[in-house]
Amino acid sequence: MNAFSRRGACPALSAPMQTGDGLLVRLNPVAGGPSSGGLSPKLLIGLAESALRHGNGIMEVTARGSLQIRGLTADSAALLAAEVDALDIAVRTGVPVETGPLAGIDPQEIADPRPLAERIRAAIGEAGLTQRLGPKVSVIVDGGGQLTMDAVTADVRLKAVRASAGVLWAVSVSGDGQSARPLATVDDDVARDIAVAVLRMIAEKSREAHARDLTDRQLASLAGWHSVTPPSVLPDISPARGEIEPSSALSPIADVTPTAEVAGREPAPELPISPLAGEMSGRTEGGVQDHRPIGLFPLGGNATALGIALPYGSMPADKLIALAQHALTLGTSEIRLAPGRVLLFLGQPPAANSSLQHTAATLGFVTAPTDPRTRIAACPGTPACASGRIATRDIAETIAAETADIPDLTLHISGCAKGCAHPGPAALTIVGGENGAGLVVNATAKALPAGYRPGYDAARGISHVAAMIRSTRYQGETAAACLARLGPAGVAEAYRQAQTEKRK
Repeated sequence: MNAFSRRGACPALSAPMQTGDGLLVRLNPVAGGPSSGGLSPKLLIGLAESALRHGNGIMEVTARGSLQIRGLTADSAALLAAEVDALDIAVRTGVPVETGPLAGIDPQEIADPRPLAERIRAAIGEAGLTQRLGPKVSVIVDGGGQLTMDAVTADVRLKAVRASAGVLWAVSVSGDGQSARPLATVDDDVARDIAVAVLRMIAEKSREAHARDLTDRQLASLAGWHSVTPPSVLPDISPARGEIEPSSALSPIADVTPTAEVAGREPAPELPISPLAGEMSGRTEGGVQDHRPIGLFPLGGNATALGIALPYGSMPADKLIALAQHALTLGTSEIRLAPGRVLLFLGQPPAANSSLQHTAATLGFVTAPTDPRTRIAACPGTPACASGRIATRDIAETIAAETADIPDLTLHISGCAKGCAHPGPAALTIVGGENGAGLVVNATAKALPAGYRPGYDAARGISHVAAMIRSTRYQGETAAACLARLGPAGVAEAYRQAQTEKRK
């Protein structure tokens, strides 16, 4: 395994990842303020111009809200890093401690999560955990509000909740807002200490470990540590969406309980190249999201945030430049990266939003949450990814246009069985393989396909499946329920039938 395919790292600015179209780097800018992930329009233009000079001109925003630049070489990646430094763009490093895209400016958030996130970052450094944890270990501090972080997975989650004593933090581990396992609801000091204790336990297992590898005994010790009794939380604000049963896949490694220093709430003493792990993977970059921050969000007074998405997370740099230049003329002061592959435009007067949306739509961006492209998760595929077997984005564009009248039909188009763009199951998944474009029904890209057809003709097969849904679904039945009723065999037969008709 050469240096450009070493596993166990993320494609950071100083650690590019080898892909099918060269090296890829990922960066999390913090120029707009503490943890905001924001850039001025001029800085985004500067980054995009650098991507044009040193890469292939393709830029991406990931499902977690990171910025990616593609098509670099070893030499040009170094030049890009130097130009980012020259632009004076602060890039977040270390263990990711993420906050929401409107953190600190959303009038509806329960608490500003940024101070607690900064304290956790400092505590991680003081505990000497940065180098001991794997690059995919992450923490989320969610203040609530209009744009939560519920759809993003993390090893440790802290979410603000209202309580009779004020604001508390619901701490959970290993999952997203629905699947994470609740531990305790505590004040910010204890929340910070529990978060660091979880990370310490993960580090003591191995650099490849995650919160899912912790034992029931470890989690129980954390859950009972300084927890506040449930009645203190107001009933209309739930700290979690239901506890899940302990995983049967927990690691059998011997239990590690909190150290004396942790129990006493005192901190303990204490250029890689990323893998061929899928361009949109990173810390598990992926998933079709039900509530992408697309459209207008009020920020108090007359201020608004305008969310505009990149289709499938990717756009040519020259189109990003054109959009940022227009935003600059309209008075936009900051552009924030948001989960769901979205850019949030801030500072422009409300009257300018319509013009900004129109320009974005003309350039090919997604400006409405009803855009059929939002229902499709598609990785870069060929030729961008070395592992890809099919041209995922071309297939996605055709399918989006032909299934626009079925707004609840969601799909995943994966260049290979890794399923980087959407690790979970989907109603329909097209996956590239040696036999062409396989169709997987109600499962992940790793599942055995129920039928195949040539990759170049995959969209035709889905069109036939869509026709079957239109003709057979019951009144009020969802597309997913219709597919489940028809069964994998019936759906696969429809997918293959288009190929059969073409041969006649």
